[in-house]
Parts: sequence; C-alpha cells; structure tokens
Amino acid sequence: MRDYDVVIVGSGVGGGAAALSLAGTGARVLIVERGERLPREPQNTDPEAVFVERRYRARETWVDGAGRPFSPGQYYFVGGHTKFYGTAMFRFRERDFEAAEHEDGISPAWPIRYADLEPYYAEAERLFGVHGRHGDDPTEPARSSAYPFPPIPHEPLIGQFAERLTQAGLRPFHMPSAIDLRPGGACVRCGTCDAFPCRVDAKGDAERCLIDPALRDPNVTLLTGARATRLVTDDAGKRIVGIELDVGGEPRVVRAPLFILSAGAINSALLLLRSANAWHPNGLANSSGMVGRNYMNHNTTALMGLLPWTVNDTRFTKTLSLNDFYFGCDDDRAPLGNLQMLGNISEPMIRAARPSLPRWGAAWLARHSVDWLAMSEDLPHPDSFVRPLADGRVELHWKRTNMAPHARFVERSKRLLRQIGMRAVLSRPFGIDTPSHQCGTVRFGDDPALAPLDPWCRAFDHPNLFVVDASFFPSSAALNPALTIAAQALRTGQYLRERLGTF
Repeated sequence: MRDYDVVIVGSGVGGGAAALSLAGTGARVLIVERGERLPREPQNTDPEAVFVERRYRARETWVDGAGRPFSPGQYYFVGGHTKFYGTAMFRFRERDFEAAEHEDGISPAWPIRYADLEPYYAEAERLFGVHGRHGDDPTEPARSSAYPFPPIPHEPLIGQFAERLTQAGLRPFHMPSAIDLRPGGACVRCGTCDAFPCRVDAKGDAERCLIDPALRDPNVTLLTGARATRLVTDDAGKRIVGIELDVGGEPRVVRAPLFILSAGAINSALLLLRSANAWHPNGLANSSGMVGRNYMNHNTTALMGLLPWTVNDTRFTKTLSLNDFYFGCDDDRAPLGNLQMLGNISEPMIRAARPSLPRWGAAWLARHSVDWLAMSEDLPHPDSFVRPLADGRVELHWKRTNMAPHARFVERSKRLLRQIGMRAVLSRPFGIDTPSHQCGTVRFGDDPALAPLDPWCRAFDHPNLFVVDASFFPSSAALNPALTIAAQALRTGQYLRERLGTF
C-alpha cells in the first residue's frame, strides 16, 4: 500500500525545485518539513530579535570535534535557509566543475560539467527572478540567455566604490540577486535581506518561488511540523519503502515508491546514518563509507570598512561583487575567492558578536562602516564529518582547509578597501556555528566506491532514493551555493519526470 507517489524531505531550494518539477505530472507528492511557515511579523526585520534574541534560530546544541557545545545557525521553516539568505544567485564558473590544485590539496572534478547544468541555471534564474548583467565579471561562464531582469542599481556610496575599483584596474560587477525589484514588484529596498526574512514577500526564497507554485497543483501536499526520523527499507535492504515521521510528538509512517532527501547537507546525512539497519549497519546509501564525510563550508570573513566622517545611509548594499582574484593573480597563484557586499551591519548585530563592546561604540561602527564578505573555497576531507551521537546530539567535526590562502585573501581585500577610501578595516571570521553554506556530505560521482550518489543524485545502493541539496557537491567552489542546488534539482527533476512509474 502506498500513501504517496513521491515523498520529499525538506522544503528548501533542493526540495522545492524537485517538487515544482514534479507538479503537473499527476504524481501524488508529499513535501515533509520539520518547521512551520515563518510568521510575517515586526520581528522579521528587527536585528535585536533576529541576532540578540535569536528568535528564529533552531534551539539545538551540537558539539564540535573536541566535544565543545555550540548553537548552530540552523533555521527550520518552509523555504529552508533561503528565508534568511542574502539573495546572492551565482552560477559556478566552468572551471569549478574541473579538478583544480589548491594550496592544501585538490578540489575534485564533478561528474558533470557546466554545460550539463547551463539550461537549468537559466531556468532557476527565471524561477527566482534574478537580476544581473552578463559581461562585467571576467570569470563568468557562457550563457544561453540574458538574466531575467537588469542589474540592481548601486546606491550612491556603493557606486563610488565600484568606480574606484574600476579605476584601480579591477572588474567589479553587479552581484546577481533574487529580489522582486521589477516594475510593480514588491521590493522596497529596505536593506534587511541578508540574514533576515522578508516582511513584504520580495525576497526570491524557496517558499515564494518554488514551494507555493508547486502547491497550486492539488496533487502536491505540504506537511509541516513533521520531523523525519528514519527511512525504512524492504526485507532485502535494497529499496526504501517508507519514512518514519514525528508529527507533533506523534509517530507516523508514510509509504511511497520514490523518496527525495533535501533536508540540507547536515540533516540529510544524519537521516541516512540514523536509518542504519541489519543490511546497512553503517547507514543507508553508505557502502562507500562517505555519507556524512567530506563536509565543507566556505572560509568566510566579514570585513568592516570604516568611514569616520561619512554616515553610510545605503539601504540595499548587496549590489557589488569582485572576482578578479577568484582563480589567483600574478603574485599569488592559489585560487583566492570572491569578495561581495554584506548587508548593513547594525548595532545589535555587533553586540551579539561582541557583547563586551559598549553600545555607543557598536552604534558608531554600524553608522560609519561599509560591510563586505571575503569567501574562499574549502576542500573536501574525509575527516570533516557530521554524525549523530548516542545521546541524540549532533557532532560536527570540521577540518578546515585553505586557511592560509584565505588569510592572504583577507589581507589583500583589506589593502584594497583602504586603497579605495576606507580609513581602516576590521575583520571577523565566521566559525563552525555558521553552517549556512554546508555541503558535500553525500557527494555524487561516477564511482560507487567513492561516492554515495550517481550523477543524477540517485543513491547507488537504493534505486528509488535521491538526495538533492548541497549534500551532493564534490567541491564547494567559492561562490554562494543556492543557484547550483536549484539547477541540479531541476535537472534531477526532469530525469524523474521522464521515469515516473518506473521506481
């Protein structure tokens, strides 16, 4: 007996794109989401509520590799982490799909190439309503179509820095961004996209752009407040026949012939490991031993460029980015990464990170700073892993890589920001408690001895199980992952559409 034709675990970018791909096929699709819809309320844009009170953050305690507890930056809502992301929608570069040598090792090749994803990148940009302009970024790959919408104009102060970067011989470009700024669109450029939910439904998040459109099909159902606890196999341990859920404290089992995990790189891996049984004592889809391993999260550092005599009154800052050092440069051959704007940092955000700083000092910094993010690639390593502990907690062991090149990139970025007018530049690296670009824990590949998934994100061990979120990444590149997750989910979705009824 089947309850649904397809069960999708997770309502973020991967799950949402898969659901939308299957809408209209006649298949009965259930989307399982452990959270609820995020309420639209004044606290959405209140930095005191979001950063100091951590109103929306998951109430979980994880431990690092040394057993030290920490509170992870996890968010469980319909739309997943995109409810809080900064709207950046980058395509990976063509070379990101190829093997590349880094200072700490090799960034492995993907089993697919950029050309395989290009049409799905274009479709994902259309679904998310991405603003941008082709031709300004020297590393941007070939495109079959223009961006759906023109670039978001720089506000005056950001425009000045873009011009100064150009005068310095660099190639700054308009950051591709998913906001509803078209004529008649909902965006009011309030400036609280990055790390905040949108109160006016103008952010291109997975709830608005994927889940809600999929739910227009009466055969697609969203079940919220339902935490997936275990996948159940048949008597041979080969096929997935059901999933155990905790729905408001009540156990429930849902059966289907096809399952798609899109719970995020950490929780998808944990679910597979927690589903161990007599046939798969090390977890499902894990004959390679790689489930939960090769965890990656970008090396990121926030930079505050100080302007002591200028008040930064920019509302929407995230319009500028720089990739001139992405693949290295003349005096540093190591790939360095991407420099992009952060959303405006406010006094409560500074206080949450530096409680000892006086409020007046934090307020002065917030008013007189322009805020940036330096991001570098983290390499996969089998000793970077996530696993469930016997007491129910989660252990995340992150063996960080490429930290020396990242440190050089941060220093280069500081010099550059001072060159274009910042009087001083403060920096703060992101740590293990900010897993917003988590990836790599259930990677795809051509060899089942080395990867749990095939190039379509299908588990080698279980023919009716797919994992479609950033878990599948063999490498992290040095750009925001959301658009690449969406593109591969759409690619996998088309594969599934053509084969429905065969699982």
